[in-house]
Amino acid sequence: MEERAEIDVLICGAGAAGLTLAIELARRGIAFRLIDKMDDAFRGSRGKGLQPRTLEVFEDLGIIDRIAAAGGPYPPQREYREDGTFAESAIAEIEEPRTGEPYRTPLMIPQFLTEGVMRERLAEFGHSVMFGYELIGFEQDDEGVTARLAGQAGEEVVRSRYLVGTDGGRSFVRHALGIDFPGKTLGVRALVADVALTGLDRDAWHRFNEGDMQRQIAICPLAGTDLFQIQGPIPLEGDIDLSAEGLSLLVSERTGRDIRVQSVSWASAFNMNARLADRYRVGRAFLAGDAAHTHPPTGGQGLNTSVQDAYNLGWKLATVLRGGPASLLDSYEEERRPIAAEMLGLATRLLDAMKRGETRRGRDTHQLDLGYPESPLSYDGSTSAIGPLAGDRMPDAMLTGAAGQPRRLFDILTGPHWTLLISQSGYTPAADAREGVRVVTIGQGVELRDPSNQLGLADGSALLIRPDGYVGATGSVAKIGGSQR
Repeated sequence: MEERAEIDVLICGAGAAGLTLAIELARRGIAFRLIDKMDDAFRGSRGKGLQPRTLEVFEDLGIIDRIAAAGGPYPPQREYREDGTFAESAIAEIEEPRTGEPYRTPLMIPQFLTEGVMRERLAEFGHSVMFGYELIGFEQDDEGVTARLAGQAGEEVVRSRYLVGTDGGRSFVRHALGIDFPGKTLGVRALVADVALTGLDRDAWHRFNEGDMQRQIAICPLAGTDLFQIQGPIPLEGDIDLSAEGLSLLVSERTGRDIRVQSVSWASAFNMNARLADRYRVGRAFLAGDAAHTHPPTGGQGLNTSVQDAYNLGWKLATVLRGGPASLLDSYEEERRPIAAEMLGLATRLLDAMKRGETRRGRDTHQLDLGYPESPLSYDGSTSAIGPLAGDRMPDAMLTGAAGQPRRLFDILTGPHWTLLISQSGYTPAADAREGVRVVTIGQGVELRDPSNQLGLADGSALLIRPDGYVGATGSVAKIGGSQR
């Protein structure tokens, strides 16, 4: 029997982007459904690296310690030479945390573990993924979207105010909206497989025949598991045997070693692409994650960019659904599409470097320096030469509370609210406090002290920080405190 349901947001696709969006909406009390056409959760490690900026996002979502416990550091890469000797180096720069950047080194964690932690967090808000539900059609009007779903019990009609396609590189939502997905196939076909094997230790990311696109192969221990991940280029045409026997033969041929694949947990052969959707929105339907951009795996940018798409869109959808200006949603594409274009360029350059046998990654992969200075949501009214500018990622800071205890700025920012930081002396209650805005005073005789002026706030100045941790506005207390809130 066909039924109708009324919700605010229908999210199609329960990967990292869809789960991020669901958590963002759940903690704001927005009614949604998160569906996925698969019968069960994804079991592979297509993405296995979390960049420092994504770790900051996960701290805000309340899962950073679970994520860190489930994963681990990247091992050194061990490049074997033809004579059997090898050289070791770090795959990524190992950098110690500092006050403004508490996470400065990528974390390895297989995608299925990341998404498992996210589903656990979603359950704490009383929600779960509806597996086995496929979006088969939808129509939209000025008030919302009418979607047809196919599940085990038959077809169902769902009415929502918005639809978000987080349904991957072959996105049904994108195709149905008629959005072009230009880009290019990069001329590299590769395999990736999560396997149990014998014949290698787990203390290194083993690399053989670097720079040889016919014989290159990498075998990496997957942190948080007993598995290894096999990666390597394969011929552009022809079938590839992804069974344990087939992978054992391939590995033996390319390494010359007695390495035996015992079992295969997940495997895929794929063509590398770099593509970017022409648009991220048509009416009340949006794209996020791989539905909007597909990356080569070099540099570990795809999953991270996807998480941050949803992190950007979530608070904006919630704001509009609670009566905020609908024009706020225009800023989603304006902010996120240029970021995806930049990350696509970076991943493609790193692929070219990999073809030359160069695999080291630097700060440009960490996504800490990305921001939205050109966004219509960014306003700079400050004349200060120090401190963050509108559109910048807000750095962490170690402050001191009036009661004498240390206070991290990130602890104050954590949550779905805006934060207004005001520099003033002498505590007075906020006369025009508003719902959804946390007002924090910094100075002598007030709530917090910043003795080394880490925030760069002059007396009488203010910073308005968005729910996603970027500076929305800088300027005077009178201007920002009085008009921007």
